[in-house]
Amino acid sequence: MIEYPNFLNKIFDKLDNNGAKSIIIGGFVRDYLLNIKSDDIDIEIYNISSFEELEYILKEFGSVNSVGKSFGVCKLKVQNFTLDFTLPRTDSKIASGHSGFDIKIQKNLDFVDATRRRDFSMNAIGYDVVNKTILDPFNGINDLNEKNLKMVDAETFVEDPLRVLRAVQFCSRFNLVMDKELFVLCKSMIDDNLLSQLAKERIYQEIKKNLLKSKKPSLGFELLKKIGALKYFSHLEFMQEDEWSRSMNAIDKIARLKTTNKRDKEVLMLASICYIFSSSQIEDFIFVLSNDKSLLNTIIKLQDNLKTIINICSKEIKDYELYKLATKVNIEELILLSEALFGVGNCILIRVKELNILNKKIPHILLGRDLIKLGMSPSSKFSIILDLAYEAQMNGEFFSKDAALRWLSNYLTTNNIHLSL
Repeated sequence: MIEYPNFLNKIFDKLDNNGAKSIIIGGFVRDYLLNIKSDDIDIEIYNISSFEELEYILKEFGSVNSVGKSFGVCKLKVQNFTLDFTLPRTDSKIASGHSGFDIKIQKNLDFVDATRRRDFSMNAIGYDVVNKTILDPFNGINDLNEKNLKMVDAETFVEDPLRVLRAVQFCSRFNLVMDKELFVLCKSMIDDNLLSQLAKERIYQEIKKNLLKSKKPSLGFELLKKIGALKYFSHLEFMQEDEWSRSMNAIDKIARLKTTNKRDKEVLMLASICYIFSSSQIEDFIFVLSNDKSLLNTIIKLQDNLKTIINICSKEIKDYELYKLATKVNIEELILLSEALFGVGNCILIRVKELNILNKKIPHILLGRDLIKLGMSPSSKFSIILDLAYEAQMNGEFFSKDAALRWLSNYLTTNNIHLSL
């Protein structure tokens, strides 16, 4: 028995009343067998000849998203679950890349033939919801039990180069060993440069799953190295062994952190991987994966300030240095990164929290409106005065508005600056 959310029975009953047969397949079944909670459910529907017919049946249960129809998928969101309905089909390779297939729906295709197009045996396990039986034509359950990742069919596997990266991230996420035949085929596909057919977004999606869903993401990167795939990721294949080991240890440490969100972990792991790179090399590396400039800039800021935090921790800590650091980078992220890479950073944690600058810089006490109240007219000198005031504030020359105004009066007098600028 495979347990699934009760609300699905209403959908399955209606499909059954319309002569359709429903089989849950893929990741939900696999994850259930691995005792992993999943909110994504793939359901293959037999004896229906078109998506229009399927949509008509499903429309009472919510808004049906048919964006994926060209890829053979019809989506329905119910409660917190994402349901992907597919129809049995045959795929014919007509162009390069992940989406270069001619898809033909075959309503009378049997489960074994329909499932033969799937990537791995563990993803080809189905559950017949009417007969309450598990369908396992390619021995996926046995492969799961033996911690072995096997492909379903070599001829169809090679048609989709994305499956190389899926193989890597599945091995990493579920601590599986790649079957020898699969390993040889993946390596051959890398040697034939098939990954170059993929859009960077598709590549990064699989890399991100490895980073964020693995208890030990280094396993995936070590496997990428073994099959020769590091050549696709700028500068990684030229890292020295000690640099590589430091990066791998760091991403595993970050994966174990319980206090950071997915975006923070993504940033910290990528920063760990390219910690030794120059800014231009980081840009090259990130560009291969993503056009996200915010991601790039955050990583460069962290890398630029790694030496700063190491230097601060090696001597007597001064508040000014910490205040200054907070103007450049998120100190909490920098501490987590430096701890993961070098085991330093926590030396400043207590003081940073006391100063309330763990995730932000201190607010300016002296503001532009304070200068205007004194009779000054806005000018280019405003920013100069305010920057100097902020430096004085970080140096501890004043801590209140009154003290800041006294500092300002003294500064104006000393520099012979009149109120009308």
